[in-house]
Amino acid sequence: MRVLCSTTAGEGHFGPLRVLAQACRAAGHEVRVAAPASFAGAVQRAGLEHVPFAEPSPEAMHAVFASLARMSTEEANGTVMAEVFGRLDAQAAFPDVKRMVRAWRPDVVLRDPAELASLAAAEAAGIAHIEVAIAVAALMEWGLVHLTDPLAELDEVAGLTHGTLLQAAAASPVFTLVPEAMDRAAGHSTGAASAVRDVVRFRARRETGPGRLPGSWGNPEAPLVYVTFGTVAGGLDHLREVFTSTLHALSALPVRVLLTTGASGEVALADVPGNARVEQFWPQDDLMPLAAAVVSHGGFGTTMSALSAGLPQVVIPLFSTDQYLNAEAVSAMGAGVTIHGGPEATPAMAAAVSRVLAESSFSIRSREIAEQIAALPEAADVVDQIGRITDTAAPN
Repeated sequence: MRVLCSTTAGEGHFGPLRVLAQACRAAGHEVRVAAPASFAGAVQRAGLEHVPFAEPSPEAMHAVFASLARMSTEEANGTVMAEVFGRLDAQAAFPDVKRMVRAWRPDVVLRDPAELASLAAAEAAGIAHIEVAIAVAALMEWGLVHLTDPLAELDEVAGLTHGTLLQAAAASPVFTLVPEAMDRAAGHSTGAASAVRDVVRFRARRETGPGRLPGSWGNPEAPLVYVTFGTVAGGLDHLREVFTSTLHALSALPVRVLLTTGASGEVALADVPGNARVEQFWPQDDLMPLAAAVVSHGGFGTTMSALSAGLPQVVIPLFSTDQYLNAEAVSAMGAGVTIHGGPEATPAMAAAVSRVLAESSFSIRSREIAEQIAALPEAADVVDQIGRITDTAAPN
């Protein structure tokens, strides 16, 4: 089986797809990853073959992002979905992805939900395609509302009948790392674009050992609180203060704090409290076995890692819709608490962390969800289902 995976240039978008791509390759299938040229390093570090496609011009991207400052968070997120993913990214990538599909003739396309050029190329070629979720199902239900017009434009670019891509995006099978309880907790859209979809749930294999920390600091007997705001916040000037304010908020608690700033930018923090240590990066698989709680922005990777490890969470969404949906799902499941208000709300962090550490219900519920995730099949065990979907797809 020839498997073409397609992703936008984001670690959070590529992560779930990478798990399935590696499982397909391990099963003996041919795998290629279509991704922006700028994302070649991430694909190659995963041990996968990268096939580049074009990206929008920096000027076009700057024009969109410069306009966001005048918008509410909700409006800005809708604009990014429509203008960046729906129009700029998709239309820039489509010619290259179309050529890839025609030249290589994959049996199936596994796609990041935000990578829409591969959706159009697969539909135009009559090839089976599968969405690999990057968040709870409610995110793409929300996203399709904003993609109605961009997908209609992409229909025209791809020579498809009006409405083809919206219908295809709404009805394609979904492979997801999200447990059913989390999708239910995140709620469901009643919009016209929503549809009943075949959903395959799986889990990533995690090599868990005794854990490992970057040296010693603070009281070694105190509970370890892991703090991360993902790979993007450190590169955004208006969010850098969240690191300092979070450390200040937690400085008086009887805990040890390990904060990672991410790879997107150098974040120099002065006056780090004695109970805290700051690293640009530390493997989450090494941290989770030793942590008592996790503080994050609600990014998909960290949220799922904490749930898989059975750790209670404090989530403070910072900028994107998926973060808000993940935060509300964690709270609704009883696996943690949400802090509303963005970076300005970090003074509430101390009370929230104290609560999830003190109230056993959070740890109990987190462990229950971890057991549900552990009961899901590994990625290697769902590769055959990809093949069955491919076999039942309509012939070209």
